[in-house]
Amino acid sequence: MYLHALTTAVPPATYAQPQCWDIIQRSTARERLSKRSRLILHSILRGEHGIEHRHFAAPDIEKIFEQGPDALNAIFRAEAPKLAGRALTDALAQAGVKPSELDALLICTCTGYLCPGLTSYVAEQLGLRSDMILQDLVGLGCGAAIPMLRSGADVLAARPGATVACVAVEICSAAFYLDDDPGVLVSACLFSDGAAATVWRSTPGPSGLRAFDFKSLHLPGERDKLRFETREGKLRNLLDPAVPTLAAGAVSRLWSERGPRPVAGVVSHPGGRDVLAALAPVIAPHVLDASTAVLRDHGNMSSPSVLFALEEQLRSKGRPVDGDLWVVSFGAGFSAHTCRIGA
Repeated sequence: MYLHALTTAVPPATYAQPQCWDIIQRSTARERLSKRSRLILHSILRGEHGIEHRHFAAPDIEKIFEQGPDALNAIFRAEAPKLAGRALTDALAQAGVKPSELDALLICTCTGYLCPGLTSYVAEQLGLRSDMILQDLVGLGCGAAIPMLRSGADVLAARPGATVACVAVEICSAAFYLDDDPGVLVSACLFSDGAAATVWRSTPGPSGLRAFDFKSLHLPGERDKLRFETREGKLRNLLDPAVPTLAAGAVSRLWSERGPRPVAGVVSHPGGRDVLAALAPVIAPHVLDASTAVLRDHGNMSSPSVLFALEEQLRSKGRPVDGDLWVVSFGAGFSAHTCRIGA
């Protein structure tokens, strides 16, 4: 399938990491944390960990750790469709596609649950046709964007004349949580909100780029190393210190199976500074400059992050000419996914 548009969107509220530390300092939730936990938060938010700014859609981020589960779900229900709709509106404009010309909308998310899903809200917001395909992908975590694109390719294989939009959106601030679990604390210091939208057809777009050669690796025995759980009605991210090693091992297996086609560059989900450091020797001599830039400017936005990195790679280095871009995402499951973007 051929790429016709790729756009991204973040909430207007931007916070430097020291500002996030100040918010935690003022929060009553801080009083429930041990001294060790407060030191972990201070070390990450006041130190050099690859992130300078994060964006939050929650309307009162100062009180996010005092919000109950109903309030957090209300934030997701209000903000996720708006952010996804912004990204998709821009993507349709970039592709020169009217909303009425869209035949299928796929949206992935993991930071909230709605039934009907986000596709229903975004379809209403943009005035999409009532007979179009709506498909929600929920529970795939940070790696969800590439499986979503694979599903979009399946739609186009079944309906070659269709126009398909794929949107990844996360309101991670609606899943913020603090307790003395180090993984929970690290998550609160890494994640932020964002959305990325793509438009695809079976015929070439202006760039001539297409997505193909999809592959996935699932390691359910490692599920408890990275997943959400629900505690007292709230989503709580479990993040094991072994995640960078797990990610590097999974990416290494997929990298070894990439086949003979040349690779001009690698684009990865920027899970965090330690994750990118663990991946560096796996994909050498390629570098992860685009992923590093996205992590610096936005933090870890979960599923949209790899599409932000793809946009940054194409913006900074242009269309690949000596091979394909090898794109990789990974997350809950534990799972990892790849595809190629090339001519």
